[in-house]
Amino acid sequence: MDLSNRNIGYGITGSFCTFAKTRKEIQRLTEMGAHVIPIFSYQTQNCDTRFGTAKEFMEEVCDITGNPGIRTLQEAEPIGPKGYLDVMVIAPCTGNSAAKLANAITDTPVLMAAKAHMRNGKPLVIAISTNDALGASFKNIGMLMNTKHIYFVPFAQDNYEKNQIRWWQNGTFAGDDFSSFGRKAVAAGGTGIKKPPDRSVWGGFYIIR
Repeated sequence: MDLSNRNIGYGITGSFCTFAKTRKEIQRLTEMGAHVIPIFSYQTQNCDTRFGTAKEFMEEVCDITGNPGIRTLQEAEPIGPKGYLDVMVIAPCTGNSAAKLANAITDTPVLMAAKAHMRNGKPLVIAISTNDALGASFKNIGMLMNTKHIYFVPFAQDNYEKNQIRWWQNGTFAGDDFSSFGRKAVAAGGTGIKKPPDRSVWGGFYIIR
């Protein structure tokens, strides 16, 4: 794919464990000829974690792109009236950022940039990174998937064996063996699987982390 002279806004939110992967994608886009403009959330700018310091990460991204990036709401707002982005990516996009985007909350540079960019009817690509995609974040992801001009990078559960699925039948815990999950689900059909109280449930099942 030829991305020469394409302007790509690249929003980065606080899924720190994925920063190494997203840095590689930024490198790949620049090698394909794109002009990448990094957009940093406040958490990305300020949080030092076991995955590295904010300063080091931002310096690496800015060195790769040759762009100092967008770091404030004021810097992000002109994306709308000037319309200079061809596409915007949010990678990683946390569950928190997805929730705010789905509910029109604009309180970070990444969210302001996304709102401003979408005013122009251009594509917004989301690479979701959350540990409750089948829980509390599920409805927000669904809302965004049903929104015009928003596209998702294909995603799946990262470790289905460690993060097992537990399920209830008639309100009683019935096991957490993922290997037999499909068989149990079929066997339970029509028996009235009930949702456990105070749990984030999808389809009668929920993810334990």
